[in-house]
Amino acid sequence: MISEHNQIESTTKLVPHRALTEFYPAPAQRAGFVSDLFDRAARDYDRMSGVIAFGTDRQYRRSALQRAGLSPVMRALDVATGTGLVAQAALDLGIAPANLIGIDPSLGMLAENRRRRSIELVQGLGERLPFQDSAFDFVVMGYALRHVEDLAKLFAEFHRVLRSPGRVLLLEITRPSSRVGLALMRFYLGKFLPLLTRLGTRRHDSARLLEYYWATIEECVPPAAILSSFAAAGFSAVQRKSSANILSEYVAVKK
Repeated sequence: MISEHNQIESTTKLVPHRALTEFYPAPAQRAGFVSDLFDRAARDYDRMSGVIAFGTDRQYRRSALQRAGLSPVMRALDVATGTGLVAQAALDLGIAPANLIGIDPSLGMLAENRRRRSIELVQGLGERLPFQDSAFDFVVMGYALRHVEDLAKLFAEFHRVLRSPGRVLLLEITRPSSRVGLALMRFYLGKFLPLLTRLGTRRHDSARLLEYYWATIEECVPPAAILSSFAAAGFSAVQRKSSANILSEYVAVKK
């Protein structure tokens, strides 16, 4: 599946959030910081994901994939697969391991993924997918939109590797619109969980990842910008479904 291919250069760059210089000194250091942070926190990632979602994350991922139209006969790509939580949900729904590929820039996260399941795993970026045109029926990305460098290029690559009428599912956490909701999430994700992680694991890296995780949520571009970027990349039937206006499911179809 890995091959020479024609990557699409986006004409209008759209960054998911401002440079978070409280975590890295300069924008050019962002990608290295993010990859290193995930490498060092990989062994705690699944546990942290479960705590963030109060233990409902596994069922939610399966349900979201079903709502987006994933079926066992599809060839699927899990972008920013990490430790494989979304990939496992796809396998649970009947996707054959041979029809599922995961890609992620973090070797640490991929190592954790590889320990748990036997699917093809590739180190790489969503903005530069090392796959042929029209190679997949379904592309999914779970909670990693905030960690890419250019949404326009990411969505152009999604469009390139999908065959028509392929589908995209993008899962994200959206900043609450209400003051009360924002204050509660800022405390829970930005303060309480990092402190709990430091006390429970004694590992600073995992706590730092949670702090960074919240900062990217708080600073992320709004849903309207994400929907517009999908449309600009050539997708149709672009829509966002949400739970409590926080858990967002973006779905788009290649014409």
